[in-house]
Amino acid sequence: MRREMDELFGGVWGEGRWRPSRPQIGFSPRVDVYYCDGEPPRAVVKVELAGVHLDTVELEIAGRQLVVAGERPVQETEGRVYQQVEIEAGSFRRVVQLNTDVVAEEARASYEDGILRVELPLRSSDPAARRVPIEPND
Repeated sequence: MRREMDELFGGVWGEGRWRPSRPQIGFSPRVDVYYCDGEPPRAVVKVELAGVHLDTVELEIAGRQLVVAGERPVQETEGRVYQQVEIEAGSFRRVVQLNTDVVAEEARASYEDGILRVELPLRSSDPAARRVPIEPND
């Protein structure tokens, strides 16, 4: 038991080296989703992507889903002894379910200060009612 504790905490006491038991393989970025009134009304999805190169990011809209995929590079670890590892790295694919239909062709995306912002105009619902005639069975 003492040996296992020394291996686990040795780096803290300066006696050994602590290394993550396994490298990070992917992550799921945090998102905010909200809806705005205006002309046109729209859904806004903000994705936290600090440290991600934009040329690795792909956006896809399929029905009521926005798919954000990409990769944050894994940092070089050779010659380093980590005390703490919290910045997730690797590839990611995040599917955001929207509550309404959107006009995919008019979507716009921008990136500032590590936040990807995607604006999706809402598809207007057809307010006109249509009567359906009932045909008699003969």
